[in-house]
Amino acid sequence: MRERQRLDQSISDIRKLEGELGDATGMIDMAEAEGEASLVAEAEKSIDALAGRAEHLKLQSMLSGEADANDSYLEIHAGAGGTESQDWAEMLFRMYTRWAERHGYKLQLIEENEGEGAGIKSATLLVKGENAYGWLKTEAGIHRLVRISPFDANARRHTSFASVTAFPVIDQSIEIDIPDKEVRIDVYRSSGAGGQHVNKTESAVRITHLPTGIVVACQTERSQHQNRAVCWDMLRSKLYEIELEKKQAETGAFIGEKSDIGWGHQIRSYVLQPYQLVKDLRTGVESRLPQEVLDGDLDPFMSAALAQAIGGKPKEKIEDLE
Repeated sequence: MRERQRLDQSISDIRKLEGELGDATGMIDMAEAEGEASLVAEAEKSIDALAGRAEHLKLQSMLSGEADANDSYLEIHAGAGGTESQDWAEMLFRMYTRWAERHGYKLQLIEENEGEGAGIKSATLLVKGENAYGWLKTEAGIHRLVRISPFDANARRHTSFASVTAFPVIDQSIEIDIPDKEVRIDVYRSSGAGGQHVNKTESAVRITHLPTGIVVACQTERSQHQNRAVCWDMLRSKLYEIELEKKQAETGAFIGEKSDIGWGHQIRSYVLQPYQLVKDLRTGVESRLPQEVLDGDLDPFMSAALAQAIGGKPKEKIEDLE
C-alpha cells in the first residue's frame, strides 16, 4: 500500500505539471495573438516556477536508496561553547521543524536535553513521511554559526558549532540481532514539564551499545516500558545505518560527515555578522537570505547535495530573488 501511494503521488504530480504547463503555453499563444505582453511575461514566470518543481521531482525520483523512502530519526547535539552552542542547537531544531512542517511531515519529539540557561544540549526527533530519510541524510554533519552573541554584554562576535545526524526508521521485517551482553541499559528520571508519572519515577531510558559506543535515549513516553521500546528501535536503526554507510562507501555514494563538533569539520556555515550568508562547503550552494534558511528553506541545499551524490552538478549560487 505504501508503494502504491508513492506511485500514485508521483503520477499525480507529473500530470499536474503537464496540465499547468499546457495552460501556461496556451496563455502565451493567446496573449501573443492579442498583443498582451504582460500576460506573456506572467505565463513565462509560471513556466520558470514549473521548471523548478520539475527539477525537484526529478531529484525525488532518484531517492532510490535502500532506506531513502523511510521515516527518519534526526539528532542534534550542541558543540563545545556552553550557552552559545546550546542556543545554536535549538535554532537548528527549530529550522528542521519548520522544514518538516513545510513538507507536510509529522513530527514526534523522542528526547530533549535542555541547556543550562538557554537552548538545548541535545534533541532527537522522529520525522514521519515519504522520503524523510532520503532528504534528511544530506544534512548530516557539523553546522557552524557566526553572529553577534545575544549572551555577550560586550556584543562580540562568536562562532558556535552543532552536529546533525539522520538515520532511517527500519521496517520491522528487518532483523538485527543485538545480544544482551553488548548493551548497557540505564534508567533515570525524565526532565521537562512533568505530569502524573513523568519526573516522579525513573521512566526515562538510555541504552549504550558497547561495541560501537552508540548511545540512544528516550524520555517522552509515559512509561519506562514504552521508552525502552523506542530506544531499542532507535538502536536497531543506527546499527542498520552503519551497514548502509559501509555499502555506500564501497560504491562511493554520499555520506554525511561525522566528526568532531568544531573547527575544520563543518559542512555548512551560517554567517549573520558582519554580513549575511549561508554557504554549503560541500556543494558551494549559497543563500544571502539566512533568516529564510533558518525558517526552513533548505530545499536548495538538500537538492544540491543529492545531485552531487548521484553525479549531478549543483547550482553554484542561490541568488537573492528579491
